[in-house]
Amino acid sequence: MKKVFLAWQDSQSRHWFPIGKLTFDGENYHFVYIYGVKKAQAESNFKLLRSFPERDRIYKSSELFPLFSNRLMRSSRPDYQDYIQWLNIPQNEDDPIAILARSGGRKATDTFEIFPCPEKNENGVYHLHFFVHGLRYMPECSIEKVKQLELKERLYLTRDFQNTYDSNALLLRTKERHNLGYCPRYLAADIIEVLTQNPQLIEVRVERINFAPTPIQFRLLCNMTAQWNHNFVPFSSQDYQPIVDCSSVVKV
Repeated sequence: MKKVFLAWQDSQSRHWFPIGKLTFDGENYHFVYIYGVKKAQAESNFKLLRSFPERDRIYKSSELFPLFSNRLMRSSRPDYQDYIQWLNIPQNEDDPIAILARSGGRKATDTFEIFPCPEKNENGVYHLHFFVHGLRYMPECSIEKVKQLELKERLYLTRDFQNTYDSNALLLRTKERHNLGYCPRYLAADIIEVLTQNPQLIEVRVERINFAPTPIQFRLLCNMTAQWNHNFVPFSSQDYQPIVDCSSVVKV
């Protein structure tokens, strides 16, 4: 079953909350609120989504819900293939969940983000792709450095203790300590747990470099492998658990 999470950002505090989970079982899409939405409501007065007005329900549809489909580029657009190349999605694997997971589904007009859950392969290693975040806020020398990177070049994670907005912020650096941007916030807490135990268990490498006029949020694609402890499961905290079980389904 394919799945992604939905996060919301409070525009005042800039704090991010995981609020929902979207899954596809091969026939139908399901959306459910997760416990993180309760924190968003209590701490930031989050209002439930119009498309999903009831918190204690699971929604089902044979078509992708508009909240998510509106974040996809139409395949009829002339630049669609360029877009798929930016995301480095293999041919014929450009299904909606794959595109949302890789692109983040970000729109300039709102404060939502979509992200995948890392999955473990047959060797017990987690593998995922992500675009470097925050490049637009980095100095010009960082943007220029991205252009000089080599494919499969190793990058390194380090805590950004000077970040006043996010105590878990993780910078991505080159071997020569050139700052390039940030690891996605949704991965930071789990990665920090591994880094404190053994930094060698996580490896980040350059997957693809997209040059201008590619939008800056798609300039640097990385792939990460992580060997978490056998007893550890990413996104297993209470915040990511569904509020209700699958017995309550509302078809929309």
